[in-house]
Amino acid sequence: MRREDAPHVARKAYFRGREMFYRSTRGGIDGLTASDTITRGIAPDGGLFVPESQVRLSLDEIENMSAMNYAERAVFILKPFLGDFSEDEIRDCVNKAYTREKFDSDRVVPLRKLNENVSILELWHGPTCAFKDLALQILPHLLLKAAGKTGESREIVILVATSGDTGKAALEGFKDVDGTKVIVFYPEDGVSRVQKLQMITQEGSNVYTVGVKGNFDDAQNGAKEIFNDAALREVMDKKGYTFSSANSINWGRLVPQTVYYVSAYADMLESGEIKPGEKINIVVPTGNFGNILAAYYAAAMGLPVNRLICASNENNVLTDFINTGIYDRNRRFIKTLSPSMDILISSNLERLLFELTDHSGKKVAGWMAELSARGTYTVDKTTLKRIQKLFWAGFTNDDETLKTIECIYKEYGYLVDTHTAVAIDVYDRYVISTGDMTKTVIASTASPFKFNESVAKAVFGQESIKGLGEFQLLDKLSKGCGLEIPPGLRDLDKKEIRHKLVCERTQMKKAVMEILGIQ
Repeated sequence: MRREDAPHVARKAYFRGREMFYRSTRGGIDGLTASDTITRGIAPDGGLFVPESQVRLSLDEIENMSAMNYAERAVFILKPFLGDFSEDEIRDCVNKAYTREKFDSDRVVPLRKLNENVSILELWHGPTCAFKDLALQILPHLLLKAAGKTGESREIVILVATSGDTGKAALEGFKDVDGTKVIVFYPEDGVSRVQKLQMITQEGSNVYTVGVKGNFDDAQNGAKEIFNDAALREVMDKKGYTFSSANSINWGRLVPQTVYYVSAYADMLESGEIKPGEKINIVVPTGNFGNILAAYYAAAMGLPVNRLICASNENNVLTDFINTGIYDRNRRFIKTLSPSMDILISSNLERLLFELTDHSGKKVAGWMAELSARGTYTVDKTTLKRIQKLFWAGFTNDDETLKTIECIYKEYGYLVDTHTAVAIDVYDRYVISTGDMTKTVIASTASPFKFNESVAKAVFGQESIKGLGEFQLLDKLSKGCGLEIPPGLRDLDKKEIRHKLVCERTQMKKAVMEILGIQ
């Protein structure tokens, strides 16, 4: 469908005199408004939606944000991307999402200075203690407003595949939201005990959690197949249902993540840590590439960025790709101490490839077809050169992850989780490799309490935690480090287990149909 053929053209929106529409990374559709994009989640050709126009922030605008609070910054940054939303509508969504009741910090995402060159961006002060809250507390409000604008009368079924954190954040964000149901698939043995309990004890009349016998890629591929099942969509339509997504394949989930990178820079300006226009490095621990992609879009908007450092664990498919241009998921899947990054198919990389190939849907579609058919593809030299100009990639293993947690606590009295430790260790490798001492922001993606066994082992030693259960470890961490257990993790072991369904990878579609009561 081309723009001139699209029925939604009448809803054209303008920001500073420019239109904002969205198109698929695979070239099959364009001319969609923000509302169309958010309600659909994924493009009908299997691609991901990206903006057609470039949003720009001037240095003056970024500097002015240093005097704003987080909600005000969010409204300003999101406005050009949500062209068919009024400013009042955006402000309403933002103010409902980033409240003091939901986030235990007035700053929402506080920036902690670790040393002269490094600051830690704490993205885990929301209700589920992980960075996904920053997007998934606002997405339900954006989605409901978008559905109203597109005339969507069907009940929206939010389908989620999670490696641990997205699932709980989606369940919490959408629970009891009228007009929606949420179905979360997670790898049955591929998440931490705390992550699993957060999901299977979730309250809400419209939420469903299903364990999948397999790894995250199995769950993600199964969810994509369900999304693209035309026969199922037809049955659902007759029953008054339609699919959407809360994974970062949904642009409405990804774009709020750009806010906290710009906000971190504004905080550094406010504190005098940097001068206007001074470039920074951003380090992100990532598996599905969504969180670091948000940093890329922030840089594309005009945020002064020197390098984006992509940190991986031993499932280092992204490290190999950025260093060689060859994406190859045909490798051993490794269960690590940073399970939210245990991913071999990084869905959001597709958006970066589209942006760096001068928006060649044909190239991207070809590479994605190769990935589906053979499990590998190789980008051209020009694309690789563009990737390497901005990105640097490295990985670490579990032993180094634990050593990093121990060293950071001993040196700074600061406690980090396993994913943040991966980012810190990879950043150290970057400095050793390049000698670059640019001021750096490291994204801290989860509370250390969420991965308490690994963190307690690193800080106190294996012998001192021997025989302790996860919730005894929470208490030990709390007392030993003088920190409060976050409310979202407290007393999880005492909550009723409400979701017990487990299925094979091949039975995911059947599980969805049973939950929705359709045949």
